[in-house]
Amino acid sequence: MSTDERRANIYIDKQNPAAYRALNGLALKVGEAADAAGLDRKLVELLNLRISQINGCSYCLNMHTRLALGEGETAQRLSVLPSWRDTEVFTDKERAALALAEALTELPAHHSQEREYAAAREQLTDEEFSAVSWITVAMNAFNRVSIVSKHRVRPNK
Repeated sequence: MSTDERRANIYIDKQNPAAYRALNGLALKVGEAADAAGLDRKLVELLNLRISQINGCSYCLNMHTRLALGEGETAQRLSVLPSWRDTEVFTDKERAALALAEALTELPAHHSQEREYAAAREQLTDEEFSAVSWITVAMNAFNRVSIVSKHRVRPNK
């Protein structure tokens, strides 16, 4: 990496490691909440991917695609995830969780948010609703760390 590139990129996770450790601690607690709510790991990774797609975080997309595949997610479902509303490959619960994650990431107008929340409440338990919300909050934070830091995705070897 050249001196100019180093000056252009400030890896905020390395610049303030205590803050990043705290974010990782949050992620661990969010994972515990997801497990306690009974959310499938494939669904958690679908949420992480969809949030990262919306935010345009290539680093997180790369990482969570690998994790989703490792959890047994299919290439078909991953390839159609950006247009999940137009497919029949996701369950009602997955669709509700994806809609909630999108609403919490995009923060649309109040009436749209309320509509998505109500639809999610029909499919998700209180614990699942809370876990999906926290997954979204944490993933959005990680996306922003990677985007601000310009974390790079290197080719697989």
